[in-house]
Amino acid sequence: MAKASSKGMLTWLGLAFLILLLDQITKGLVLVLYRPGDATPVTSFFNLVRAHNPGAAFSVLANAGGWQRWFFTAVGIGAAVFIVWLLRAHAGQRLFAFSLSCLLGGATGNVIDRLIHGYVVDMLDFHFHWLAPLFPGGHFPAFNLADTAITVGAAGLVVDELLRVRRSR
Repeated sequence: MAKASSKGMLTWLGLAFLILLLDQITKGLVLVLYRPGDATPVTSFFNLVRAHNPGAAFSVLANAGGWQRWFFTAVGIGAAVFIVWLLRAHAGQRLFAFSLSCLLGGATGNVIDRLIHGYVVDMLDFHFHWLAPLFPGGHFPAFNLADTAITVGAAGLVVDELLRVRRSR
């Protein structure tokens, strides 16, 4: 039983590492190919951009004076440690472990950015005119693959919990 658990744990850590690797590769390409503020229109509603986010999601605390870099780094490292602990205990629960792996890979990718650059590199810019009342010019805040993985992981945890509650009835 321990062997299967170890194998499952390695599978989930491998997925998290793949997410981290793809995230860092795409951010590296953006840093090499774009200057801050550059944008390449891809479709009528999507641009590739280079944006720096020293804050959290939606640039929360972006102008807080610098302390937020270390706060969000500590939160990310703490989350990663907790996620690994959860993975170790629940590697056999596929949707739960998949979701945790997405969260781990994404959180680690953004922590690396904060440690190396002092900000998170974002590059995906979606814009729709109907978003204009909420966001300047209708541009949803730019994000990256790590943020996407975190969102997928969070959604997976919600679905996993809903399924668990449904099975318990």
